[in-house]
Amino acid sequence: MRIIKDMQNLDYEQMNGLSLAYIGDAIYELAVRQHLLGLGLTKVNDLQRHSRHYVSAKAHAALYQLMDQQQILQDQELLYFKRGRNAKSHTKAKNTDVVSYRISTGIEALFGYLYLSNQSDRLQELMEWIYIQVETGEASYE
Repeated sequence: MRIIKDMQNLDYEQMNGLSLAYIGDAIYELAVRQHLLGLGLTKVNDLQRHSRHYVSAKAHAALYQLMDQQQILQDQELLYFKRGRNAKSHTKAKNTDVVSYRISTGIEALFGYLYLSNQSDRLQELMEWIYIQVETGEASYE
């Protein structure tokens, strides 16, 4: 997914985890929204209800647990996940525990890294894996 040409000037290797998470959050959210619309959901309430299963901190924590169990992430991806997870944030977790919030930041940083490093095939591969995990109930957090 390539949205803005000038993004190639950003040096993702030098970016901190929170900056990676900032862009990764947007990329991840956009992918989920496109997927849900592609499923034929059109009512805003339905879209919001379904998106929580992909986008919330609790959903990210459940997905990461499966990624870890199945050893889905490559070594470099794991480094960027950890960069985000371990970043010092000055904001507090809302509606979740601190551990889930930090894992969520790590997932967002991972997607920021994949996007900024132009790894669109890998980004799509992970998103497809996520769709399957959520839709089969494997990544249930409730």
